[in-house]
Amino acid sequence: MKSDGRALIYMGNDGVSQNLLETLQLNDWHVKQTSNIDEAKQTMREHKLHVGLIELTCQHTESYLSQIQEMLQQYFQMEWIALVHSETGLNSSLKHIIAESFSDFHTLPVDPGHLLANVGHAYGMAKMKWDTVNIPDETDGLEQEMVGSSQQIQNLFANIRKVAGVSAPVLITGESGTGKELTAHAIHERSKCANGPFITVNCGAIPHSLIQSELFGYEKGAFTGANHKKLGHFEAAHKGSIFLDEVGDLPLDQQINLLRFLQEGTIQRVGGNEQIPVDVRIIAATHINLEQAVKTGKMREDLYYRLNVLQLCTPPLRKRPGDIELLAHYFFKKFSHEKNKTVKGFSSACLAVMRDYAWEGNVRELVNRIRHAMVMCENRLISAEDLGIDESSHHFHFMSLKEAKDRAEREAILNALARMHNNVTLTAKTLKVSRVTLYRLIEKHRININD
Repeated sequence: MKSDGRALIYMGNDGVSQNLLETLQLNDWHVKQTSNIDEAKQTMREHKLHVGLIELTCQHTESYLSQIQEMLQQYFQMEWIALVHSETGLNSSLKHIIAESFSDFHTLPVDPGHLLANVGHAYGMAKMKWDTVNIPDETDGLEQEMVGSSQQIQNLFANIRKVAGVSAPVLITGESGTGKELTAHAIHERSKCANGPFITVNCGAIPHSLIQSELFGYEKGAFTGANHKKLGHFEAAHKGSIFLDEVGDLPLDQQINLLRFLQEGTIQRVGGNEQIPVDVRIIAATHINLEQAVKTGKMREDLYYRLNVLQLCTPPLRKRPGDIELLAHYFFKKFSHEKNKTVKGFSSACLAVMRDYAWEGNVRELVNRIRHAMVMCENRLISAEDLGIDESSHHFHFMSLKEAKDRAEREAILNALARMHNNVTLTAKTLKVSRVTLYRLIEKHRININD
């Protein structure tokens, strides 16, 4: 997909497009003109676009409007503006789809000043989604659910890249359901052992009596029933990575064997005497506080420091509310083959509730509720009730004053930059701040002004 700078797509009839094209092209917009939904989808697959303009009339059928709404759900990263011929002549179907799926509307005939303001604002809003968001496609495999544009998730991505290039052990901390295993996969796939195996071990799921033989293997005749030699998880991960999930659940008396491997790089199979060298990257994860476990005697202090050379923390979903809509649309698309055919997406009211909900089960809970709603919802758009969220419950996270201020500040800067075509001097004058202050705020909010 290629980037076309300040580009947008227009879908409608040629009579409207002539004045529209002239107005936009005179102001340095590149317009991709299409006449139907299939052409529009093909254009959006080939070009990285930020804004879409769609002409809507009362002559459009319910079926056509439904297809429009489905297309807008698919290309949710873009901002969409409806072009209507009369604000007072809109029927209920048009009013509904505009309110639910479009960020703005413009009444024809074209008012150049008003249109350019609408498009500029939409462009600035869309860049917030495009420039920092991580939206993997269907071929990205194990990292598919690592979706987001928030500062917290961007920091995690940056730290993954840092730790992937070295061989030191990594400890991933975070609440259940925040994507610790996905983070481990991402580290492995960017490391020098990416072509080797990635072995996952849930330390809390192995019976106490089998831990040593499962991790390190055993020799033939080591115990009754050991009729042949078996390699353990560590040897299976040779030249690759081993992910020790819930390492804090490893019994205290079994931790010495893991410590010995970290110190010496060798393992000894149960029933054997040979020290076998194994080349493997250790990535461990836990949802408990291991420092507290050390203090209470449940974790060896020397093992803790051996594991905790590099530490990453996966942020809880309630700390990244700006990612919730992106995740919702992503999982809706991912599981679309499971949904009721009448379901086309989420209502705006539902998305607002989702942003404020506390998500104690994090991304895992989000996926569970969305998949349930996609099957059980009987309407075109999923509601909070379909997700099983009780709006009267206490499970809501409300934005702090600082979070609200930061969000408003970033949006104001993006809007001003879009109106001033990324001219920093004019943007600073518009916002009534110095250029130095504006550059500091641009850096603070990680805004890309090079596009």
